[in-house]
Amino acid sequence: MANCLILVGIVFAFLCSSAVFGTQVSHDGRAILIDGQRRVLFSGSIHYPRSTPEMWPDLIKKAKEGGLDAIETYVFWNAHEPQRRQYNFEGNLDLVRFMKEIQNAGLYAILRIGPYVCAEWNYGGLPAWLRQIPGLQMRTNNQPFKDEMQNFVTLIVNMVKQESLLAPQGGPIIITQIENEYGNIQWPYGDAGKQYINWCAQLAESYQIDVPWIMCQQPDAPQPMINTCNGFYCDSFEPNNSTSPKLWTENWTGWFKAWDKPDPHRLAEDLAFSVARFFQSGGTLQNYYMYHGGTNFGRTTGGPYITTTYDYDAPLDEYGNIRQPKWGHLKNLHDAIKKMEKALIYGFANTTELGNGLSVTKFSDNGVVPGCILANKNKTDDATLDFEGANYSLPAWSVSVLPDCKQEVYNTAKINVQTSIMVKKSNQAEAEPTNLIWSWKPENLSEALHGDAADFTINMLKDQILASVDASDYLWYITSVNLSQTQQMRLQVNTTGHILHAFINGDLIGSEYAPNGRFSFVFEKEVVIQGGVNIISLLSATVGLKNYGAYYELMPAGIVGGPVKLIGNYNNTIDLSGNTWSYKVGLDGEKKQLYLDYSNSSWHTEGRLPKMSPFTWYKVKFHYNLD
Repeated sequence: MANCLILVGIVFAFLCSSAVFGTQVSHDGRAILIDGQRRVLFSGSIHYPRSTPEMWPDLIKKAKEGGLDAIETYVFWNAHEPQRRQYNFEGNLDLVRFMKEIQNAGLYAILRIGPYVCAEWNYGGLPAWLRQIPGLQMRTNNQPFKDEMQNFVTLIVNMVKQESLLAPQGGPIIITQIENEYGNIQWPYGDAGKQYINWCAQLAESYQIDVPWIMCQQPDAPQPMINTCNGFYCDSFEPNNSTSPKLWTENWTGWFKAWDKPDPHRLAEDLAFSVARFFQSGGTLQNYYMYHGGTNFGRTTGGPYITTTYDYDAPLDEYGNIRQPKWGHLKNLHDAIKKMEKALIYGFANTTELGNGLSVTKFSDNGVVPGCILANKNKTDDATLDFEGANYSLPAWSVSVLPDCKQEVYNTAKINVQTSIMVKKSNQAEAEPTNLIWSWKPENLSEALHGDAADFTINMLKDQILASVDASDYLWYITSVNLSQTQQMRLQVNTTGHILHAFINGDLIGSEYAPNGRFSFVFEKEVVIQGGVNIISLLSATVGLKNYGAYYELMPAGIVGGPVKLIGNYNNTIDLSGNTWSYKVGLDGEKKQLYLDYSNSSWHTEGRLPKMSPFTWYKVKFHYNLD
């Protein structure tokens, strides 16, 4: 009995020791070190808010089966803190649950805290309420912004610490990121931008979390930050310090989709070529952006005019299905590269350029089985390469992997997996769409059209983001004009909103939207203005707020400044810009959450379905199956 007790005590002590020490993560100039060993790592971006918690285990499982070692995600500040100091980490915003799903699958995690994300996400992930803080300037050496950023980053760091999600605690997180792609747009900020980046690095280091911090696209990243590459190709990228390994945080598997634009597509062969070239040129960690793109739910889409689908032509499609041949072709590449992992990270690279785009790189050292990578960078000419007594066929724009320098096990242009075509079919049980029963309900416009129950009133045309704090895509601008007699006039509205609906005395007189790629337009319409008091109601709408660029957050939205004019005969002009304007944020149906109303009470279900009828809510119920 005593011996049994001693054995149990030893086992318990061992388990405690493992929990305490976890996984040690560091780096040298060659690679990320896991428990002191250099590693070749494949990662893929899966953003937790762009799928559902029910999908997460399957997405992560398919990523692991595809040969990934890690899952990478941003942290989305405006989703987690929609109002200042009011937080949301529920449902598909449950970051901790997502991290634990990654851990349960036996994968590592790369956490890009930012908190600016870009990501084609509304406002780049920065909360609109920041604009209300006096003196605040975003992403520069500005104390009010740094205070808010530090508050949120500290919240996230403390959260992952408390849940023991960092690798040294036994968790999955091996790398964290501060800021995001700032180097691309830093120059307009001058010295303040440099000071800001130095502050970001100091903030990151102050947390002492014992995993490496990265700054992507940041050539002047201060040590010990690791600057990393984003792009379609990163083979020519070199880190800014000899102690930093060559890391690729975003290898774009496709692109996001914009309205009225074709579905983006990147060939599996080209994607694989870019990865193989990266490892041939000394890279050791590569992340696919995206591995699963998912869906921009609700009002999360950036823009303007970016679609709700964020499929990204990724190896896992929007719905989590495996996209072939991309998924399988990359899986085979991962297997091939892993076969020569020791050579890549412990061998010395000797590259020979052979002309016409041909090159050979041999990785070798004492005690390491040599590995070789052959490349044909010529985009048009196939080649036959004689290497160490054997001939190898290299199609144009391709790379061959020889883990033992003797046998080709993989070529990026030679696909040996199935090609699948996804076909969308109608739900036969419903015989869609003919058997679907739609109901509808008109939007209640009465308050806005009559100027009642305004949220606030001011003698100016206010910026839509400042007025609405991004609580809705819709903002009503309401004013009145008193004329002595009825006359024909032209309503002219200068707007930086994306859509405008104009009403006079309760009647819709016209609608217009800014063509894709433009951020402003002038609405003009001939109208009859009655003698007496006339109410002018202008409904401005945005379709995703800008998410990228220097000072992007200052790009105006809505009818800010106008001018709004009534132009009569002989250029008799009434400028309404300085009028008293009443503002009403959002639609009545939004506030009543009609999209969550599953009953049919007060909804129309009989008669002809109204078509081309503006300001109408439509609802339908349907069945689905997962077969």
